Amino acid sequence: MVKTELPGLPGWWTLHTRGELPLEGEAEGLTGAFGRGGVLRLGEVVLRPYRRGGLVRFFTEDRYLDARRFADEFTVHRLLWAVGFPTVEPLGYGYRRRRLGVAGVYLTRRAEAVPWPRAWGRTPELLPELLRLLKVLADWGLHAPDLNATNVLLGEEGRVLLLDWDRARWRPGCALGARYADRLGRSLAKLGAPGEVQSAWKTARGGLMMGPRS
Repeated sequence: MVKTELPGLPGWWTLHTRGELPLEGEAEGLTGAFGRGGVLRLGEVVLRPYRRGGLVRFFTEDRYLDARRFADEFTVHRLLWAVGFPTVEPLGYGYRRRRLGVAGVYLTRRAEAVPWPRAWGRTPELLPELLRLLKVLADWGLHAPDLNATNVLLGEEGRVLLLDWDRARWRPGCALGARYADRLGRSLAKLGAPGEVQSAWKTARGGLMMGPRS
């Protein structure tokens, strides 16, 4: 644990990390990033400030009661990374005092990949691996409610990475395949994905409705 300033973000932050971070240079907006804004790149480190969603955001955009939510995401993410699940490398999280609570930031290593919505034309090569990874998560009983199309990254040679494990919970036996299928379908519609992409997903999603593999 260390207290430091983070380029591009106000205030002093208490950081919990896996080791020393190469926090050098000037912060810049991460090109092509989605989300609620404010994602920064500092060399090879990506800084994602936590932002409230839903109706809560109209009352407080970035304030949380404590740092438990950030720590929980880091715990799940580190476990996935440790077992070799395809995701970006987790580096740590940080928080700073914000009125009666805290503001948070999540740190990962930048990956050479683009979000799915920036590469709709590569959907045919992405879908088989995406379905496989979602089946793995469902079989493990891990529910990641923020796993939408913008959190699916596509790298070279069809490599697929999943990211954003905020609010992820272990919920075995909860028909997670169907939940993931519905969540991705709603995300594609909201993002205005091309008709052929949405049709391809509707056809492919049937593979998620099967029960866990033996």
